[in-house]
Amino acid sequence: MLNRRKALWSLLSVVLLTACSTPGPGLFTKRTPHEQYGQRLADAGLRESALGRLWFGAADRSLESPLLVVLPYKETGYFAAELPTAAALRFAVRRGEKLSVAVETKPTAGFAVFYDLWELPAETGSKPKLLSAGDTTGKPLQMDIKEDGNYLVRLQPELLKSGEYSLSITTGPSLAFPLPSSVKPSIGSFWGAGRDAGARRHEGIDIFAPKHSPAIACADGTVTSVSENNLGGKVVFMRPDDKNYVLYYAHLDSQLVSTGQTVHTGDVLGLTGNTGNARYTPSHLHFGIYTSGGAIDPLPFVNPVKKEPAKIGGPLANLGKLVRSSQGKLYSESGGHNPPVALQDNALLRVEAAAAGWYKVALPGGQTGFINHTDIRGLSTPVRRVTTRSQLALLDEPDTLAAKKGVLAAGSRVDVLALYKDFYFVGRSDTLRGWVAKQGL
Repeated sequence: MLNRRKALWSLLSVVLLTACSTPGPGLFTKRTPHEQYGQRLADAGLRESALGRLWFGAADRSLESPLLVVLPYKETGYFAAELPTAAALRFAVRRGEKLSVAVETKPTAGFAVFYDLWELPAETGSKPKLLSAGDTTGKPLQMDIKEDGNYLVRLQPELLKSGEYSLSITTGPSLAFPLPSSVKPSIGSFWGAGRDAGARRHEGIDIFAPKHSPAIACADGTVTSVSENNLGGKVVFMRPDDKNYVLYYAHLDSQLVSTGQTVHTGDVLGLTGNTGNARYTPSHLHFGIYTSGGAIDPLPFVNPVKKEPAKIGGPLANLGKLVRSSQGKLYSESGGHNPPVALQDNALLRVEAAAAGWYKVALPGGQTGFINHTDIRGLSTPVRRVTTRSQLALLDEPDTLAAKKGVLAAGSRVDVLALYKDFYFVGRSDTLRGWVAKQGL
C-alpha cells in the first residue's frame, strides 16, 4: 500500500510541477486550465485510478447540482486533500453588468484552484456553455454579460492538495456613468415607467442634474447621429467600440459633437437641458440603449450603486470539520429564501464553506446546502454513550454495503457523535470513528 501511494505521489509530482504554469482567465482557444490539468492526470495514467475517478466525477456532478446564491456573494471554504471534490454556485446576472470572479488561496503557493464560468441554458436538459476560465495563479476573471440569464461558477483544486480559498462574485456597470459625479446626478425615473397616461412605457432612465451639466461618453466609440426630434429634443447617438448597441442621449440643451466623430470615455457630447417633450420638467438627461431588437433597460450598464458582499459571520475555525445539526434547516439557496429541507436532529455535516451568517455543508449522502451557522454543534460532546450488545462492523459510510474499517466487540463502550438516516456515527476513546446501523446498538 505504501509503495502504491509513493508511486501515485511520483506521478502527481509531474502534474503538480506544471500546474502553476497555466494561463490566466480570458478568451481562450486552447484547453482551459482545468482541462489542461485533467489532461495531465490522464497522461500520467491517473484518470482511472480511484482518486482520479473521484476528481473527474466530482467535476461533472457539481455542474448538475449547483447551489443558488444571490450576488454580490462571498464565501471562504476549505478543500481537503483526502476528499476530491468540486463546488458549483448558480446565480442570475443581467445584460450590461460586468461580472467579476476572484479566488484567493491559503497557502498562496503550491495550492491552485481552477475556476470556470458557465452560462446555464434556458431549456431543461441542455448542457451549460463554458464562457471563460482561470486559476488562482492568474488574474481575476471579468466579463461583460451579454444576455440576462443564469450563470455558474465551478471551483476545483488539484488532487492531494489541502487549502483554504476565498471566493468573491460581484457585479458592476460595464459602462461609465453618463454624467460626472461632480454635478451630483440622481436617477429620477426608471425603465418601464408609464408615460402619456399609460399609452407607452419609458424606454430609458432620466438622470437629473443642473442645467448645462456635461453629458459624457460612457465608452470609447463613434458618434453615429446628432439630430433633433419631438420627443427627445436635441439628441446624440453613439456606438461603443465592439458593441452591438448604441447609446442615446436626449433632452440636451446643446450638442457638442458631430456625426462620425470618434470619442473617448469621459468626452463631453453635449450639455443637459429640457428640450423636446421635457420642456416643462427640470433639466435632465434621458439616457437609453438601443439594439437591433429595440430599446433595453440601460440601468445595469451604468448603475452607480455598488453593493458589497455581506461579511462572513460564522467562525472559520469550523471549515473542513465534521459537526452535527441542532434542529437546523437546510436551504438550497444562501440567505434562506427557498423552502428548507428539515434535517434530523444531530445529523452529521461537513462544513465546506462560510458565507455571511451561513455555513455551506455536505451530508454523508452527498447532498449540500446552507445552514445557519448557529444551528450546528461540534462533536466533542457525544449525543449519548452506549454499550454494544453484540459484535458490530464499523463502516466507512452509512451504508450496509460500505467497506469495514474495524469491528466493535460486544460490550464495547462507544460515543454516538451524530446520525444519518438509519445509522449512527460513533467513536471510541482511541479516536476510531465510523458508522454502525441503528438496530445494532
